[in-house]
Amino acid sequence: MDGTTLVETLTDDLETELSRLGSSKWLYALTDGEMTGSAVRTAAAADAAAAAECFEAWAADADGGTPDVFTALADTATDRAETADADPTDRRTYETLGDFEDSVARLGGALGHSLVLDRTVGQMVGFFVGDADPSTAGTFRDLRDDADADRDRIVAALDDRCDSEDDWDHAADAATAVVEATYDDYVETLESMGVKPKNVC
Repeated sequence: MDGTTLVETLTDDLETELSRLGSSKWLYALTDGEMTGSAVRTAAAADAAAAAECFEAWAADADGGTPDVFTALADTATDRAETADADPTDRRTYETLGDFEDSVARLGGALGHSLVLDRTVGQMVGFFVGDADPSTAGTFRDLRDDADADRDRIVAALDDRCDSEDDWDHAADAATAVVEATYDDYVETLESMGVKPKNVC
């Protein structure tokens, strides 16, 4: 196993969840049904503020060679948070990330977060394109590129830190837990708004 293979495996195994977390329904849930440019920017900022808090805390007590990785993740999240003024979200995604204590689980959790983020920000780009706001769409494209670079850092760090199949399984479990926690938020938020999500097949 290596980091690239792990990404491919997670993408295949969680195809349905990740696809729906890259849909307009997820954006609808994140904005509480208020599909406006301001609401989308606020949702992005709230999510990013929570991510920055998490990664800054990890950077402060990370062992080995991971502090630089988590510092970079925090910096990128801070850039996303500056798209609007918003308090950090309290979604269960970040509760799940907060439960990870060792570096392998944290890197795995960060990978799961990055897979969700890629789909979410991609949907936000599409929203602003459709909203005839090319400037903001361009900003979010840049943010997505930065997030992709962060994923490469995570993959490289996993290659460095995972010494056994047990380590890779540990990282995969953490990544899966983050994606599933986010998907649970997706389902519960939509249901609370009277929208019925499809079941995962």
